[in-house]
Amino acid sequence: MESDYKYLTGFGSHFESEDPRCPGSLPEGQNSPQKCARGLYAEQLSGSAFTAPRTENTRSWLYRIRPSVVHTPFVRYHGAPHFHDNWTEQPPDPNQMRWSPFDVPPSGRVDFVDGLHTVCGAGDARGRHGVAVHVYLCNAPMENRAFYNSDGDFLIVPQQGSLEITTEFGRIRVAPNEIAVLQQGMRFAVSASGPTRGYILEVYDNHFKLPDLGPIGANGLANPRDFKTPVAWFEDRQVDKFEIVSKFQGALFVAQQKHSPFDVVAWHGNYAPYKYNLADYMVINSVSFDHCDPSIFTVLTCPSSRPGTAIADFVIFPPRWSVQEHTFRPPYYHRNCMSEFMGLIYGSYEAKEGGFRPGGASLHSMMTPHGPDKKCFEAASNAKLEPQRVADGTQSFMFESSLSMAVTKWGAETCQKLDAKYYECWQTLEKHFSISE
Repeated sequence: MESDYKYLTGFGSHFESEDPRCPGSLPEGQNSPQKCARGLYAEQLSGSAFTAPRTENTRSWLYRIRPSVVHTPFVRYHGAPHFHDNWTEQPPDPNQMRWSPFDVPPSGRVDFVDGLHTVCGAGDARGRHGVAVHVYLCNAPMENRAFYNSDGDFLIVPQQGSLEITTEFGRIRVAPNEIAVLQQGMRFAVSASGPTRGYILEVYDNHFKLPDLGPIGANGLANPRDFKTPVAWFEDRQVDKFEIVSKFQGALFVAQQKHSPFDVVAWHGNYAPYKYNLADYMVINSVSFDHCDPSIFTVLTCPSSRPGTAIADFVIFPPRWSVQEHTFRPPYYHRNCMSEFMGLIYGSYEAKEGGFRPGGASLHSMMTPHGPDKKCFEAASNAKLEPQRVADGTQSFMFESSLSMAVTKWGAETCQKLDAKYYECWQTLEKHFSISE
Protein backbone atom coordinates (compact mmCIF):
# COMPACT_ATOMS: atom_id res chain seq x y z
CA MET A 1 0.00 0.00 0.00
CA GLU A 2 1.15 3.55 -0.72
CA SER A 3 0.64 4.43 2.97
CA ASP A 4 3.48 2.04 3.82
CA TYR A 5 5.95 4.30 1.99
CA LYS A 6 7.31 7.46 3.61
CA TYR A 7 8.87 10.36 1.74
CA LEU A 8 10.70 13.64 2.09
CA THR A 9 9.41 16.41 -0.17
CA GLY A 10 11.20 18.93 -2.39
CA PHE A 11 13.16 18.78 -5.65
CA GLY A 12 16.96 18.86 -5.28
CA SER A 13 16.75 19.55 -1.55
CA HIS A 14 19.45 18.76 1.00
CA PHE A 15 17.90 16.01 3.09
CA GLU A 16 18.94 13.93 6.05
CA SER A 17 17.24 10.71 7.05
CA GLU A 18 17.85 7.75 9.33
CA ASP A 19 15.87 4.57 9.81
CA PRO A 20 13.73 5.07 12.94
CA ARG A 21 14.91 1.69 14.20
CA CYS A 22 18.40 3.19 14.66
CA PRO A 23 18.16 6.76 15.97
CA GLY A 24 21.41 8.65 16.29
CA SER A 25 23.06 6.92 13.31
CA LEU A 26 23.83 10.17 11.48
CA PRO A 27 27.05 11.85 12.63
CA GLU A 28 26.69 15.40 13.89
CA GLY A 29 28.84 18.22 12.56
CA GLN A 30 30.93 16.12 10.14
CA ASN A 31 30.67 13.54 7.37
CA SER A 32 33.40 11.01 8.13
CA PRO A 33 34.08 10.49 11.85
CA GLN A 34 36.91 8.26 12.96
CA LYS A 35 34.31 5.77 14.12
CA CYS A 36 30.72 5.94 12.92
CA ALA A 37 27.85 5.21 15.28
CA ARG A 38 26.74 1.57 15.57
CA GLY A 39 29.85 0.38 13.72
CA LEU A 40 28.62 1.75 10.37
CA TYR A 41 30.80 2.62 7.38
CA ALA A 42 30.71 6.12 5.85
CA GLU A 43 30.54 6.18 2.04
CA GLN A 44 30.03 9.12 -0.30
CA LEU A 45 28.08 8.81 -3.55
CA SER A 46 29.00 11.72 -5.87
CA GLY A 47 26.68 12.87 -8.63
CA SER A 48 29.00 15.61 -9.86
CA ALA A 49 32.67 16.53 -9.90
CA PHE A 50 33.99 17.61 -6.51
CA THR A 51 34.72 21.07 -7.91
CA ALA A 52 31.39 21.64 -9.65
CA PRO A 53 29.78 24.99 -8.75
CA ARG A 54 27.77 24.86 -5.54
CA THR A 55 24.48 25.19 -7.46
CA GLU A 56 25.43 22.14 -9.56
CA ASN A 57 27.20 20.07 -6.91
CA THR A 58 25.39 16.88 -5.91
CA ARG A 59 26.46 14.20 -3.46
CA SER A 60 25.13 12.16 -0.56
CA TRP A 61 26.80 10.48 2.41
CA LEU A 62 25.60 6.96 3.17
CA TYR A 63 26.10 5.24 6.54
CA ARG A 64 25.91 1.55 5.84
CA ILE A 65 26.50 -1.81 7.46
CA ARG A 66 29.07 -2.86 4.84
CA PRO A 67 30.78 -0.70 2.20
CA SER A 68 29.61 -1.31 -1.36
CA VAL A 69 33.13 -2.38 -2.40
CA VAL A 70 32.57 -5.84 -0.88
CA HIS A 71 31.83 -7.91 -3.98
CA THR A 72 33.54 -10.28 -6.42
CA PRO A 73 34.97 -9.00 -9.76
CA PHE A 74 32.48 -8.02 -12.44
CA VAL A 75 32.03 -10.29 -15.46
CA ARG A 76 29.91 -9.82 -18.57
CA TYR A 77 26.19 -10.42 -18.17
CA HIS A 78 24.21 -11.74 -21.14
CA GLY A 79 20.68 -11.88 -19.72
CA ALA A 80 19.28 -8.82 -21.54
CA PRO A 81 20.49 -9.14 -25.15
CA HIS A 82 18.27 -6.33 -26.50
CA PHE A 83 19.49 -3.73 -23.99
CA HIS A 84 22.48 -1.83 -25.40
CA ASP A 85 23.64 1.37 -27.11
CA ASN A 86 24.73 0.06 -30.51
CA TRP A 87 23.28 2.77 -32.75
CA THR A 88 24.86 1.48 -35.98
CA GLU A 89 23.26 -1.98 -36.23
CA GLN A 90 20.42 -0.63 -38.42
CA PRO A 91 20.55 1.65 -41.48
CA PRO A 92 19.21 5.17 -40.85
CA ASP A 93 15.45 5.56 -41.40
CA PRO A 94 13.85 9.05 -41.50
CA ASN A 95 10.28 7.78 -41.77
CA GLN A 96 7.56 8.42 -39.24
CA MET A 97 7.40 5.38 -36.96
CA ARG A 98 4.65 4.03 -34.76
CA TRP A 99 4.71 0.92 -32.61
CA SER A 100 1.75 -1.13 -31.39
CA PRO A 101 1.82 -1.93 -27.66
CA PHE A 102 4.97 -3.86 -26.78
CA ASP A 103 4.34 -7.42 -25.59
CA VAL A 104 4.71 -8.31 -21.93
CA PRO A 105 6.20 -11.81 -21.41
CA PRO A 106 3.21 -14.20 -21.50
CA SER A 107 4.93 -16.92 -19.49
CA GLY A 108 8.16 -17.80 -17.72
CA ARG A 109 9.88 -15.55 -15.21
CA VAL A 110 11.29 -12.24 -16.49
CA ASP A 111 12.39 -9.55 -14.06
CA PHE A 112 13.07 -5.86 -14.68
CA VAL A 113 16.72 -6.32 -15.72
CA ASP A 114 16.11 -9.17 -18.14
CA GLY A 115 13.03 -7.35 -19.49
CA LEU A 116 14.94 -4.25 -20.64
CA HIS A 117 14.78 -3.53 -24.39
CA THR A 118 16.32 -0.56 -26.19
CA VAL A 119 14.17 1.12 -28.85
CA CYS A 120 16.33 4.03 -29.99
CA GLY A 121 19.03 6.46 -28.96
CA ALA A 122 22.15 8.43 -29.87
CA GLY A 123 25.55 9.31 -28.51
CA ASP A 124 28.21 7.48 -26.53
CA ALA A 125 28.17 6.55 -22.86
CA ARG A 126 31.99 6.58 -22.77
CA GLY A 127 32.03 10.22 -23.80
CA ARG A 128 29.16 11.05 -21.40
CA HIS A 129 27.06 12.47 -24.21
CA GLY A 130 23.84 10.94 -25.40
CA VAL A 131 20.36 9.66 -24.78
CA ALA A 132 18.57 6.31 -25.01
CA VAL A 133 14.95 5.19 -24.93
CA HIS A 134 14.11 1.78 -23.51
CA VAL A 135 11.02 -0.20 -22.56
CA TYR A 136 10.81 -2.69 -19.73
CA LEU A 137 8.62 -5.77 -20.19
CA CYS A 138 8.55 -8.01 -17.14
CA ASN A 139 6.33 -10.17 -14.94
CA ALA A 140 8.40 -11.04 -11.85
CA PRO A 141 10.31 -9.30 -9.04
CA MET A 142 14.08 -9.02 -8.87
CA GLU A 143 15.16 -11.53 -6.22
CA ASN A 144 18.58 -11.24 -4.57
CA ARG A 145 19.60 -8.91 -7.36
CA ALA A 146 20.24 -5.18 -7.66
CA PHE A 147 20.97 -2.96 -10.65
CA TYR A 148 22.84 0.30 -11.09
CA ASN A 149 23.66 2.45 -14.09
CA SER A 150 27.24 3.72 -14.39
CA ASP A 151 26.41 5.54 -17.63
CA GLY A 152 23.62 7.94 -16.67
CA ASP A 153 20.21 8.56 -15.13
CA PHE A 154 17.01 6.55 -15.62
CA LEU A 155 13.63 8.30 -15.79
CA ILE A 156 11.07 5.49 -15.45
CA VAL A 157 7.48 5.87 -16.71
CA PRO A 158 5.23 2.96 -15.65
CA GLN A 159 2.42 2.19 -18.08
CA GLN A 160 1.00 -1.12 -16.85
CA GLY A 161 1.47 -2.35 -13.31
CA SER A 162 2.95 -0.62 -10.28
CA LEU A 163 6.60 -0.89 -9.30
CA GLU A 164 7.96 -1.25 -5.80
CA ILE A 165 11.54 0.00 -5.97
CA THR A 166 14.00 -0.64 -3.16
CA THR A 167 17.00 1.69 -3.26
CA GLU A 168 20.00 2.34 -1.05
CA PHE A 169 18.16 5.47 0.15
CA GLY A 170 14.83 3.80 0.95
CA ARG A 171 11.74 2.43 -0.75
CA ILE A 172 9.58 3.95 -3.50
CA ARG A 173 6.26 2.83 -4.91
CA VAL A 174 5.44 4.21 -8.34
CA ALA A 175 2.22 3.57 -10.27
CA PRO A 176 1.04 4.48 -13.78
CA ASN A 177 0.75 8.28 -14.10
CA GLU A 178 3.76 8.64 -11.80
CA ILE A 179 7.46 8.68 -12.65
CA ALA A 180 10.61 7.71 -10.78
CA VAL A 181 14.15 8.94 -11.36
CA LEU A 182 17.09 6.71 -10.38
CA GLN A 183 20.26 8.71 -10.85
CA GLN A 184 23.66 7.52 -11.97
CA GLY A 185 25.28 4.98 -9.64
CA MET A 186 22.28 4.37 -7.38
CA ARG A 187 21.63 0.69 -6.68
CA PHE A 188 18.03 -0.43 -6.81
CA ALA A 189 15.80 -3.49 -7.16
CA VAL A 190 12.37 -3.52 -8.82
CA SER A 191 9.53 -5.69 -7.61
CA ALA A 192 6.87 -6.28 -10.25
CA SER A 193 3.90 -8.58 -9.90
CA GLY A 194 2.11 -9.81 -12.99
CA PRO A 195 2.34 -8.32 -16.51
CA THR A 196 4.28 -5.07 -16.18
CA ARG A 197 5.29 -2.57 -18.85
CA GLY A 198 6.76 0.91 -19.05
CA TYR A 199 9.19 3.31 -20.68
CA ILE A 200 12.63 4.58 -19.68
CA LEU A 201 14.46 7.74 -20.74
CA GLU A 202 18.21 7.50 -20.12
CA VAL A 203 20.54 10.50 -20.27
CA TYR A 204 24.34 10.39 -20.18
CA ASP A 205 25.35 14.08 -20.06
CA ASN A 206 23.84 15.48 -16.93
CA HIS A 207 21.05 15.09 -14.38
CA PHE A 208 17.41 16.04 -14.81
CA LYS A 209 16.41 19.50 -13.60
CA LEU A 210 13.26 21.54 -13.36
CA PRO A 211 12.98 23.86 -16.38
CA ASP A 212 13.41 27.59 -15.87
CA LEU A 213 10.09 29.42 -15.71
CA GLY A 214 11.13 32.76 -17.25
CA PRO A 215 8.15 35.13 -17.58
CA ILE A 216 5.83 32.49 -16.09
CA GLY A 217 7.22 33.61 -12.74
CA ALA A 218 7.86 31.73 -9.51
CA ASN A 219 5.10 29.11 -9.72
CA GLY A 220 3.82 26.66 -12.27
CA LEU A 221 4.53 23.50 -14.26
CA ALA A 222 6.01 20.87 -11.90
CA ASN A 223 6.35 22.49 -8.50
CA PRO A 224 9.38 21.45 -6.38
CA ARG A 225 7.30 20.61 -3.31
CA ASP A 226 5.53 17.76 -5.17
CA PHE A 227 8.67 15.66 -5.72
CA LYS A 228 9.16 12.89 -3.17
CA THR A 229 12.38 11.23 -1.98
CA PRO A 230 12.30 8.07 0.17
CA VAL A 231 13.24 8.06 3.84
CA ALA A 232 16.05 5.78 5.03
CA TRP A 233 15.23 2.09 5.30
CA PHE A 234 17.64 -0.82 5.59
CA GLU A 235 17.83 -4.59 5.71
CA ASP A 236 20.69 -6.57 7.26
CA ARG A 237 20.37 -9.74 5.24
CA GLN A 238 22.96 -12.42 4.52
CA VAL A 239 22.42 -14.67 1.48
CA ASP A 240 24.45 -17.27 -0.40
CA LYS A 241 24.48 -15.12 -3.54
CA PHE A 242 23.33 -11.57 -4.22
CA GLU A 243 23.92 -10.29 -7.76
CA ILE A 244 24.92 -6.70 -8.53
CA VAL A 245 24.23 -5.92 -12.22
CA SER A 246 25.98 -2.85 -13.63
CA LYS A 247 25.46 -1.02 -16.90
CA PHE A 248 28.92 0.22 -17.86
CA GLN A 249 29.86 1.77 -21.23
CA GLY A 250 26.66 0.40 -22.74
CA ALA A 251 27.24 -3.20 -21.66
CA LEU A 252 26.00 -5.21 -18.70
CA PHE A 253 28.22 -6.77 -16.07
CA VAL A 254 27.46 -8.77 -12.93
CA ALA A 255 29.28 -9.24 -9.62
CA GLN A 256 28.34 -11.28 -6.59
CA GLN A 257 28.29 -10.69 -2.87
CA LYS A 258 26.79 -12.41 0.15
CA HIS A 259 24.67 -9.61 1.56
CA SER A 260 21.95 -7.19 0.52
CA PRO A 261 23.26 -3.81 -0.70
CA PHE A 262 20.23 -2.13 0.85
CA ASP A 263 21.95 -1.78 4.20
CA VAL A 264 22.11 2.02 4.45
CA VAL A 265 20.92 2.89 7.95
CA ALA A 266 21.14 6.67 7.49
CA TRP A 267 22.05 9.19 4.82
CA HIS A 268 22.21 12.90 4.09
CA GLY A 269 22.77 14.99 0.95
CA ASN A 270 21.11 16.25 -2.22
CA TYR A 271 21.77 13.28 -4.53
CA ALA A 272 18.91 10.81 -4.13
CA PRO A 273 16.16 9.05 -6.08
CA TYR A 274 12.74 10.64 -6.34
CA LYS A 275 9.22 10.20 -7.67
CA TYR A 276 6.56 12.56 -9.01
CA ASN A 277 2.82 12.26 -9.67
CA LEU A 278 1.95 13.66 -13.10
CA ALA A 279 -1.49 14.65 -11.77
CA ASP A 280 0.27 17.36 -9.72
CA TYR A 281 1.42 19.20 -12.85
CA MET A 282 0.20 22.82 -13.05
CA VAL A 283 -0.70 23.35 -16.69
CA ILE A 284 0.10 26.64 -18.44
CA ASN A 285 -1.74 27.39 -21.69
CA SER A 286 -3.08 30.11 -23.97
CA VAL A 287 -6.31 31.82 -22.90
CA SER A 288 -6.68 34.00 -26.01
CA PHE A 289 -5.55 32.60 -29.37
CA ASP A 290 -3.00 30.33 -31.06
CA HIS A 291 -1.33 27.13 -29.97
CA CYS A 292 1.58 27.38 -27.52
CA ASP A 293 4.70 25.35 -28.18
CA PRO A 294 4.79 22.00 -26.29
CA SER A 295 7.70 23.29 -24.19
CA ILE A 296 5.05 24.63 -21.78
CA PHE A 297 4.40 21.01 -20.81
CA THR A 298 8.00 20.21 -19.78
CA VAL A 299 8.20 18.35 -16.46
CA LEU A 300 11.97 17.76 -16.34
CA THR A 301 14.88 18.67 -18.59
CA CYS A 302 18.46 17.52 -19.03
CA PRO A 303 20.21 20.57 -20.53
CA SER A 304 23.06 20.48 -23.01
CA SER A 305 25.98 22.92 -23.17
CA ARG A 306 23.93 25.07 -25.58
CA PRO A 307 21.58 27.45 -23.74
CA GLY A 308 17.94 26.52 -24.19
CA THR A 309 18.72 23.25 -25.98
CA ALA A 310 18.11 19.97 -24.17
CA ILE A 311 19.79 16.61 -24.37
CA ALA A 312 16.34 15.43 -23.35
CA ASP A 313 13.07 16.92 -22.16
CA PHE A 314 10.31 14.93 -20.48
CA VAL A 315 7.05 16.46 -21.65
CA ILE A 316 3.46 15.48 -20.81
CA PHE A 317 0.08 16.34 -22.35
CA PRO A 318 -2.25 16.28 -19.34
CA PRO A 319 -5.99 16.90 -18.99
CA ARG A 320 -6.72 20.64 -19.33
CA TRP A 321 -9.11 23.28 -20.60
CA SER A 322 -8.85 24.51 -24.18
CA VAL A 323 -10.37 27.97 -24.75
CA GLN A 324 -8.46 29.59 -27.63
CA GLU A 325 -10.49 31.72 -30.03
CA HIS A 326 -10.31 31.46 -33.87
CA THR A 327 -7.56 28.85 -33.43
CA PHE A 328 -6.85 25.32 -34.66
CA ARG A 329 -6.49 23.77 -31.22
CA PRO A 330 -4.80 20.36 -31.69
CA PRO A 331 -1.04 20.14 -32.29
CA TYR A 332 -0.11 21.86 -35.53
CA TYR A 333 1.73 20.28 -38.47
CA HIS A 334 5.38 20.48 -37.71
CA ARG A 335 8.97 19.78 -38.74
CA ASN A 336 11.38 19.93 -35.85
CA CYS A 337 15.13 20.13 -35.24
CA MET A 338 14.51 17.80 -32.27
CA SER A 339 13.70 14.07 -32.13
CA GLU A 340 10.29 13.29 -30.64
CA PHE A 341 9.54 9.90 -29.06
CA MET A 342 5.99 9.66 -27.73
CA GLY A 343 4.32 7.11 -25.49
CA LEU A 344 0.81 6.68 -24.14
CA ILE A 345 0.16 5.65 -20.53
CA TYR A 346 -3.62 5.40 -20.82
CA GLY A 347 -6.53 6.79 -22.85
CA SER A 348 -6.23 8.09 -26.40
CA TYR A 349 -4.05 10.86 -27.81
CA GLU A 350 -6.03 13.85 -29.11
CA ALA A 351 -4.27 14.13 -32.48
CA LYS A 352 -4.46 10.40 -33.38
CA GLU A 353 -7.22 8.59 -31.54
CA GLY A 354 -6.99 5.38 -33.56
CA GLY A 355 -3.64 3.68 -34.00
CA PHE A 356 -1.69 5.25 -31.13
CA ARG A 357 -2.46 2.96 -28.20
CA PRO A 358 -1.43 2.64 -24.52
CA GLY A 359 1.84 0.75 -24.22
CA GLY A 360 2.85 1.65 -27.77
CA ALA A 361 4.99 4.51 -29.06
CA SER A 362 5.91 6.73 -31.98
CA LEU A 363 9.10 8.37 -33.20
CA HIS A 364 9.23 11.48 -35.37
CA SER A 365 12.84 12.10 -36.26
CA MET A 366 14.59 15.37 -37.03
CA MET A 367 12.85 17.37 -39.75
CA THR A 368 10.43 14.54 -40.52
CA PRO A 369 6.96 16.13 -40.85
CA HIS A 370 4.15 15.06 -38.55
CA GLY A 371 0.85 16.28 -37.17
CA PRO A 372 -2.86 15.44 -36.84
CA ASP A 373 -4.45 12.75 -38.97
CA LYS A 374 -7.32 13.60 -41.34
CA LYS A 375 -10.10 12.86 -38.85
CA CYS A 376 -8.58 15.10 -36.22
CA PHE A 377 -7.86 17.90 -38.71
CA GLU A 378 -11.36 17.95 -40.16
CA ALA A 379 -13.06 17.80 -36.77
CA ALA A 380 -10.94 20.57 -35.24
CA SER A 381 -11.21 22.79 -38.33
CA ASN A 382 -15.01 22.73 -38.16
CA ALA A 383 -15.66 22.49 -34.43
CA LYS A 384 -17.59 25.14 -32.53
CA LEU A 385 -14.95 27.05 -30.57
CA GLU A 386 -16.20 27.01 -27.03
CA PRO A 387 -14.39 26.11 -23.80
CA GLN A 388 -13.81 22.40 -23.74
CA ARG A 389 -11.90 19.85 -21.71
CA VAL A 390 -9.00 18.21 -23.54
CA ALA A 391 -7.37 14.84 -22.78
CA ASP A 392 -9.64 13.83 -19.90
CA GLY A 393 -8.97 10.17 -19.12
CA THR A 394 -5.72 10.35 -21.09
CA GLN A 395 -2.03 10.71 -20.32
CA SER A 396 0.50 10.86 -23.13
CA PHE A 397 4.10 11.98 -22.90
CA MET A 398 7.11 12.83 -25.06
CA PHE A 399 10.84 12.23 -24.74
CA GLU A 400 12.28 15.06 -26.85
CA SER A 401 15.99 15.29 -27.67
CA SER A 402 18.31 17.58 -29.62
CA LEU A 403 20.14 14.43 -30.77
CA SER A 404 19.20 12.48 -33.88
CA MET A 405 18.17 9.07 -32.56
CA ALA A 406 18.76 5.78 -34.35
CA VAL A 407 16.38 2.83 -33.97
CA THR A 408 17.79 -0.51 -32.83
CA LYS A 409 17.28 -3.76 -34.68
CA TRP A 410 14.94 -4.90 -31.90
CA GLY A 411 12.85 -1.75 -32.33
CA ALA A 412 12.82 -1.94 -36.13
CA GLU A 413 12.45 -5.67 -36.66
CA THR A 414 12.66 -8.08 -33.74
CA CYS A 415 9.76 -6.80 -31.65
CA GLN A 416 7.49 -6.94 -34.74
CA LYS A 417 5.44 -4.01 -33.48
CA LEU A 418 6.38 -1.36 -36.04
CA ASP A 419 3.35 -0.21 -38.03
CA ALA A 420 4.29 -0.24 -41.71
CA LYS A 421 1.05 1.58 -42.58
CA TYR A 422 1.48 4.50 -40.19
CA TYR A 423 2.06 6.93 -43.08
CA GLU A 424 -1.43 6.19 -44.42
CA CYS A 425 -3.12 8.28 -41.72
CA TRP A 426 -2.04 11.42 -43.61
CA GLN A 427 -2.57 10.25 -47.21
CA THR A 428 -6.25 11.20 -47.39
CA LEU A 429 -5.72 14.82 -46.30
CA GLU A 430 -7.46 16.83 -49.01
CA LYS A 431 -6.64 20.02 -50.85
CA HIS A 432 -8.90 22.84 -49.65
CA PHE A 433 -7.12 25.64 -51.49
CA SER A 434 -9.21 28.05 -53.50
CA ILE A 435 -7.71 31.02 -55.39
CA SER A 436 -11.05 32.79 -55.40
CA GLU A 437 -10.97 33.68 -51.68
